[in-house]
Amino acid sequence: VQLQASGGGLVQAGGSLRLSCAASGVIFSISTMRWYRQAPGKQRDLVASMSPGDTATYADPVKGRFTISRDNAKRTVTLQMNSLKPEDTAVYYCNALLPWGQAWGQGTQVTVSS
Repeated sequence: VQLQASGGGLVQAGGSLRLSCAASGVIFSISTMRWYRQAPGKQRDLVASMSPGDTATYADPVKGRFTISRDNAKRTVTLQMNSLKPEDTAVYYCNALLPWGQAWGQGTQVTVSS
């Protein structure tokens, strides 16, 4: 199983970034795809999740600003992040949840300057 995340970077507050995660070696169509983030010195928190049936859920701090989407044909999940705030600064991780376990991708750094 391999999850390859990309799209992080440095952006000013109010700006946008789009993260992508490409999956291989996993039955993507039955995976719940999730994005987590971890800021320095803090725990890893769930940011957004999309079920195999395309139901999206979001953490309260990102509701209305972030949008998760998936493309089963391309085996990718994206996280569109708008109106970014300095407190969104973190390493973002892609995660695939299957009935028998989960897999993590490498993180991608998102830094929002004030």
